[in-house]
Amino acid sequence: MAQKPSLPKGTRDFTPKELSRRKYIIRTIETHFERFGFEQIETPSLENLSTLMGKYGEEGDRLIFKILNSGDYLGKIDTASLAETTSTALTPQISSKALRYDLTVPFARFVVMNQNELVMPFKRYQIQPVWRADRPQKGRFREFFQCDADAIGSDSLVQEVEFIMLYDGVFNDLNISGTGIRINNRKILAGIADILQISDRLIDFTVSLDKLDKIGKDGVLNELNSKGFSADVVESIRPFLELSGDWKKQVAYLNELLGSSSIGKEGLEELSFVFEQVSQLGLKSSELIFDITLARGLNYYTGTIIEVTAPKEVKIGSIGGGGRYDDLTAPFGLKNMSGVGISFGLDRIALVLEELGLFPVALDQKVDAVVLNFGAQEMLKSLKLAQQLRERNLVIDCYPYAAKLQKQFKYVDKKNAAIAIMIGSQEMTEDRVVLKNMQSGEQKAYSCADIEGIQRFITA
Repeated sequence: MAQKPSLPKGTRDFTPKELSRRKYIIRTIETHFERFGFEQIETPSLENLSTLMGKYGEEGDRLIFKILNSGDYLGKIDTASLAETTSTALTPQISSKALRYDLTVPFARFVVMNQNELVMPFKRYQIQPVWRADRPQKGRFREFFQCDADAIGSDSLVQEVEFIMLYDGVFNDLNISGTGIRINNRKILAGIADILQISDRLIDFTVSLDKLDKIGKDGVLNELNSKGFSADVVESIRPFLELSGDWKKQVAYLNELLGSSSIGKEGLEELSFVFEQVSQLGLKSSELIFDITLARGLNYYTGTIIEVTAPKEVKIGSIGGGGRYDDLTAPFGLKNMSGVGISFGLDRIALVLEELGLFPVALDQKVDAVVLNFGAQEMLKSLKLAQQLRERNLVIDCYPYAAKLQKQFKYVDKKNAAIAIMIGSQEMTEDRVVLKNMQSGEQKAYSCADIEGIQRFITA
């Protein structure tokens, strides 16, 4: 008995309907990327393991899908060493490549390798799949698409402002209202760590802080305690988790608190610039929110950090995010190259549109008309008519064999086609075609030469 087929956990097949809806989201995002002057690139699915490791923090490194070397990958390792070697130490010996974890680090590698051909600042967008060995759950998959845009080669905060406007434009066009564009600055977090005298443990601090929406305030404080932070430090962090009010009030409070931290004050100045600019420009569908607890665990962020949350009625978490990085290309030999980028969560955006019923009905009506089959001679004439209609940008399907009409009409219904096109033996003799509207039941005959009239009936 044949084994029932299955998929690896965290991966999916996509039906034509699902793909149509995903393409609708992608086209909307691409349109805005290009309106803002971004150019498209692509990078390989595989990267050298050394390119990816160490760029995402300890937790991120564990989630990278490593690829075993081809051939006898254990052949060069003696039995004694194999018995004593840990999995962490063994990995570099048996794996030199990995599936990309995100699109940002490969982009940094791309910039370094192509720096002499690029016009700086270079603005690129990229829509490709990435892989993470994460625990699958609603809205979180092991294989998923990222829709990224980055601007590299300038430290101007105008770019952060433009990315926020880009986010708002996309969600407005998708008719998603009520998204929250949460913003913070890693320099503010560094300032907090500075005054608490935990700068040497900034990464531990931000990794725990980034889990606030998952484990709650007490969970964050308990985790910091379990990581060895003193009780005084943990208690001093509590007020930051409870900070509230509009951005001006929060900035005023933090400005007083971080008065002795130059990096913290620099972060507050950058945050204020972005807020003031966006306030002047105005958002259509989103709200810009200062969130001091936003940390975004990826180590390469150095300035502004952004995360977009879904409307409150959809419990799904973030649907986009990004931030400023000042030294991402340095590990590849190119220093002093500041950049900023964002990503759209395609899969989660699709779930939001599904739950809120926001996908356009027309997406499910891909076929304008179906040509019915009355036999070989009639079908040849029907195919000629179908070709003329396709040349007018209509989507025309043809039933492949002369089945019973009832069966063919069921096919038309299942294809969500509005019109059935019929050329039988009598129509052949009279050089006519009969069109039937599947919703109203209206039927009308046209001369086969009256292509414009036929088109009007189909598109009415």
